[in-house]
Amino acid sequence: MSVSELAEEEERPRKRAPWGVIALVLLTGLALIRNGSGEFDVGPPQPATAAAADSSVPDRSRPGAPAPLPFSEVDRVRIPAIQVDAPAVPVGLDMEGWVDAPPPEDANLAGWFSGAVSPGEKGTAVVVGHVDNKQGPAVFYGLGALKKGNRVEVGRRDGKTAVFEIYGIEVFEKNDFPGDRVYGNTGQPELRVITCGGGFSKQNGYDGNVVAFARLVEVR
Repeated sequence: MSVSELAEEEERPRKRAPWGVIALVLLTGLALIRNGSGEFDVGPPQPATAAAADSSVPDRSRPGAPAPLPFSEVDRVRIPAIQVDAPAVPVGLDMEGWVDAPPPEDANLAGWFSGAVSPGEKGTAVVVGHVDNKQGPAVFYGLGALKKGNRVEVGRRDGKTAVFEIYGIEVFEKNDFPGDRVYGNTGQPELRVITCGGGFSKQNGYDGNVVAFARLVEVR
């Protein structure tokens, strides 16, 4: 599907599947994002061990946490710490059940998985993007260099900006992807930003996914 076709599709009303159904799809599909060429000399940065999310301390009642937002389409994704400022298009699943990443020829393009909640809603929203293409680094090439406390700003079509603070950044092997941990509903508005990472081979591509864990801290 082209960018223009994706934009047209975005304007059409769509029936949203129950979250339980989407979560099952994510466990079997999004853990295996197929993007990235690996065809340049310097590989993308990988998360430091110290940046791992602390899953043992649930975050259910942060003082001053903003209230969840209603549904809205996504317009733009900004991550100032790694100079990301990218338009966003809705993405779904392809014919084989894999997440259909944005068109690879546009290096500066993010995809919002429209089958899940929108960023700012109660639940776990998902944004994906390429780490590279045949021309070199792409939109989320620097994702593994993020640190706890960095922010992700999601511009929404309703005019609001949902600001998320990263509390963990990790790389997981695709054959041992912790779906429950990554996509589980914490009861709060959260965001996962995902791209390819780990080792690379010509035969199998990247063997892992880099995942940034973030929670809503501000609405502008």
